[in-house]
Amino acid sequence: MRDARLEIRIGGTGGQGLILCARMLADALCARGKRVAQSQTYEPTSRGGFCNSDLVISDVEVDFPLTTALDYLVLLDRLAVKPSWPLLKPGAMVIADTRLCPKLPEGDYRARHLPLSRTGIELGSERVANIVALGALAALAGICEREALEQAVRAETPKSFLDLNLDALAAGYRLGEQATSIARVTQ
Repeated sequence: MRDARLEIRIGGTGGQGLILCARMLADALCARGKRVAQSQTYEPTSRGGFCNSDLVISDVEVDFPLTTALDYLVLLDRLAVKPSWPLLKPGAMVIADTRLCPKLPEGDYRARHLPLSRTGIELGSERVANIVALGALAALAGICEREALEQAVRAETPKSFLDLNLDALAAGYRLGEQATSIARVTQ
């Protein structure tokens, strides 16, 4: 990590598993000795309203547990753009779903449009788009070892969905690695 403090938001709508995937990432980071504060915001509707899950990550004690300047923003739905945009740091990375968040406002950030929900559908369930996004974020940000993240996914996933979630995580890593390769070529 470049700074002692790293801030991540995973935003979308209720029912997309945003809080679960942030908890998985927090567990993986804590298992590797990082200090993590995780919080969430959601509208009172159980599905379809704005939802986000935030992580503040540090090597030392987290002095303030809420996000104030996002280094990474993962968007699984366009509903999360407006409430999240003011928190972006200059040069932050925005990972956006190509289908559910196709257009982003202008600004000083690095955009990575990835087929997160489409990949979930191709794997058999759009419900795993959150895990695809988790793998892509980990690959693009380099914030967590793959083994630790796989362990966290195993620990949080019901047995009947484990193979699907592990496939989704691997697919997300591939998307992130491909986006990294493309970014290197175009620079």
